Amino acid sequence: MAGVQLHDPARRTFASDNYAGVLPEVLAAIADANGGHQIAYGEDAYTARLGEVVRDEFGERAEVYPVFNGTGANVTALTAIVPRWGAIVATGSAHIHTDEAGAPERVSGLKLLVVPAVEGKLTPAAAETEAWGWGDEHRPQPLAVSITQSTELGTVYSPDEVRAIADFAHERGMAVHMDGARIWNAAAALDLPFSAFTRDVGVDVLSLGGTKNGLLGAEAIVVLDPERVDGLVFLRKMNMQLASKMRFASAQLLALFEDGLGIRTAGHANAMAARLRSGLEGIDGVGFSHPTQANAVFAELDLDAADRVRDRYRFYDWDRAHRQVRWMCAFDTTEADVDDFVATVRAALHP
Repeated sequence: MAGVQLHDPARRTFASDNYAGVLPEVLAAIADANGGHQIAYGEDAYTARLGEVVRDEFGERAEVYPVFNGTGANVTALTAIVPRWGAIVATGSAHIHTDEAGAPERVSGLKLLVVPAVEGKLTPAAAETEAWGWGDEHRPQPLAVSITQSTELGTVYSPDEVRAIADFAHERGMAVHMDGARIWNAAAALDLPFSAFTRDVGVDVLSLGGTKNGLLGAEAIVVLDPERVDGLVFLRKMNMQLASKMRFASAQLLALFEDGLGIRTAGHANAMAARLRSGLEGIDGVGFSHPTQANAVFAELDLDAADRVRDRYRFYDWDRAHRQVRWMCAFDTTEADVDDFVATVRAALHP
């Protein structure tokens, strides 16, 4: 058999950054980690080095636990900071509520208390509508908040916004979890070190994404305040997130931190989203439902026109009833891709 390639490697879409392949540097890192024997289950040189890098980025108390995927990171992290009777306050658009098949509730028995968002963001005022009832045996106990950076609507929390939520939560004895599935895009957009909008402003536990920024299949839980978690080392195993050959997951994560690779690739994706929005802003018939601050563009256009665009480029409806679509850019999106997509939208709206 000559080869196993079953797709056109030159074809790119605007459906999801998950559609993109793997960064060449990451494939090289996996190859470098291969060969010979390393102790399994995280007692290897690559995981040890990842711990050093994470402490450099997030502070000396930071602990890192590589896992397989974002859902596993979120569920395991939330389970470690909230007891079985606890509840997590999150927005209605949060991935843990809309796209994880009820995993926090079914796997760990945790209750999600959902509140409205402002441009995808949780606010103290919104959190307060569900953060009450401590000591009431008839009500799930609100013991944590979860925010997403960048948000599911492509917006980015400023450090001050994160601090306001963390202060609100900590004053009430609640922990703060950040779903960082696209945290590299947020860091690139903010042009700040990770610690500036996580540890320094009160985040206790972070789900550190990687797959959406060119990894083969590696994410991590980063504990910023070890006093906020309980049993994480056991929960990772119980939740089927403990890799035996962890060196290959750790090597991937290390690659993103090496020489600023992760920030460069996320910054490129953000820049392509900005180029896409700029190219579409002058086209009659295209509206925008949310700001473009990271690598997502949320647009509004005629449904028939959207379907004509889909004949050439795959993408998803966000809210079909309101004619909203979502266009995502990735580390491998090119300027030519963006310009051709803009021309395709223009032609679909004005044939």
